[in-house]
Amino acid sequence: MTKAVHHKALSLSASELKFDDASRSFAGYASVFNGVDAYNDTILPGAYAHTLENRSRPIRMRWNHTGPVIGRWTVLREDDKGLWVEGQLTPGHSVAEDAYASLKHGAVDGLSIGYLIPPGGAEEKDGTRYLKTIELVEISVVEEPADAGALVANVKQVDPASPRELERGLRDLGLSKREAKRLMAGGFSALSDEDEEAAEIAAALRELNNELRV
Repeated sequence: MTKAVHHKALSLSASELKFDDASRSFAGYASVFNGVDAYNDTILPGAYAHTLENRSRPIRMRWNHTGPVIGRWTVLREDDKGLWVEGQLTPGHSVAEDAYASLKHGAVDGLSIGYLIPPGGAEEKDGTRYLKTIELVEISVVEEPADAGALVANVKQVDPASPRELERGLRDLGLSKREAKRLMAGGFSALSDEDEEAAEIAAALRELNNELRV
């Protein structure tokens, strides 16, 4: 089974990023430590140490995870707060120019990491998953924190025979723990009164279910 690439977004305001108009450079945090996010995940200090020291190829800067490479990361380091990044968007690249303008205006949510969890890299305790080791794949400038369009690829990598793994897969796709449990217990209709994003995920899952029956 292919390893699933997880996504985790950090919403930032324009005031939380530093910009340099001349070089189209920006800097800020792509991830922070010790908080509990909507998936009940906590990233622990030191989680990125191995991947930053031992990566064999650059961490790509992408647009919305599946879009083009729009620049390069010039600095990636951990500090007491989280993963600090500095990057330069590619001059003259049309998508990069749009991304820079949207970031500076605060029209997009911020940055999102694409990552793998190696064996032994996470530990679950009292309903919270503690991420101890993260293997970075890419860091994207994103419009939305969850991508329903990536649903089919991610769901196909989850073992539906394992309720715990299925719930985790649904949460990785953008559902909260409560929403994932409701969907598993009550089916697609259980999310009909949830927010728009949850409804989109339920609709995409319904389409996938229909495809698999053909």
